[in-house]
Amino acid sequence: MNVSKKCQYALRAVFELSKHYGEDPVPISEIAKEQAIPPRFLELILSELRHGGYVASRRGVEGGYTLSPSPSSLTVGNVIRFVEGPLDPVACIGGEMCGLRGRCVFAGLWERAKSALAGVYDETTFQDLVNEEQAALQRQVLDYAI
Repeated sequence: MNVSKKCQYALRAVFELSKHYGEDPVPISEIAKEQAIPPRFLELILSELRHGGYVASRRGVEGGYTLSPSPSSLTVGNVIRFVEGPLDPVACIGGEMCGLRGRCVFAGLWERAKSALAGVYDETTFQDLVNEEQAALQRQVLDYAI
């Protein structure tokens, strides 16, 4: 399964909002700048995420977007499934019929691949990613020498 550019942008937008969880709304221009997302495409993605209940928006001068669930309860897998659909590595795992149904030697392999991928995505929360970024930034500061 390839994660589309749209999904990558959605993940990065949710990540940026996770960094500001519990704060004032983040303007779309700031999200776009910080995460290198084209602003017009970001508007569409955030609208979709809003309809899915992942983000909330506020209009006006002090407006912007906030993350609805806490970053510690929202997993990467939640967002990927919302944007992309099932994590099936091949169509037949999701129920599409093929001529080898019931006797395909690859079926177990595809199921294990799906399970492994889901495990990684479902065990990673956006708070985990925020913590990883903070740790990486801390290491950079500690490695700075004149």
